[in-house]
Amino acid sequence: MTNAAIQALICDCDGVLIDSEAVAAAVLVRELEARWPGATVAPVLMPLLGQRIERVLGGTSEALGRSLAAADVDAIRAVAEREAAEAPLFPGVVEALDAIALPKACASNSYTAVVRRVLERTGLARFFGERIYCADIVAKPKPAPDVYLAAAHGIGVVPQACIVVEDSVTGVSAARAAGMTVLGFIGGAHVGGEAHALELREVGAQAIFDDMRMLPALVADWMRKTEARAL
Repeated sequence: MTNAAIQALICDCDGVLIDSEAVAAAVLVRELEARWPGATVAPVLMPLLGQRIERVLGGTSEALGRSLAAADVDAIRAVAEREAAEAPLFPGVVEALDAIALPKACASNSYTAVVRRVLERTGLARFFGERIYCADIVAKPKPAPDVYLAAAHGIGVVPQACIVVEDSVTGVSAARAAGMTVLGFIGGAHVGGEAHALELREVGAQAIFDDMRMLPALVADWMRKTEARAL
């Protein structure tokens, strides 16, 4: 049963809670260039970040006219996930989550086991509990809305009562497809400044910010506006 009176915060993990996307991207580029001598991988790969690693690898392979064996895909993904999972928290994220008195969930395109390890290692598990919704438990990964709809259902709220923090075009597209308000975070080492901010706005991010210490005020403003419209 959903409760239209309750509001909720849903966060992506990589690139939102931990500064991991640049780490993962560096691994993917390194591993692909080792397998494809002479290939210039980064300009093709970087715009694909936010999708499942398998899709990033597949899209890069297709664009460059190269191929990867299934064993290579598995090996590269394992290395990227292992190194990215050790990335640091964004400054201010703990304080921001502490300051926002809403039910919280984490919705990621990664695997549930990986996200659980990250949340436990960083101490963020206390904010999310069992409310972790990843691409391996739904029919379709982002940019499909499935993980976000699963998160809303798990919290017990309607999608329109959820505000999402995302860092990628893929993620913003997924949350908007679910009918949720989205804040675009551009504080990660992988983000390309104003061009990336424009891309997030174009796919539906309501506001853009680059410092997690700004998040409580942005959420509070959304709550006030949502409550005012309900009167």
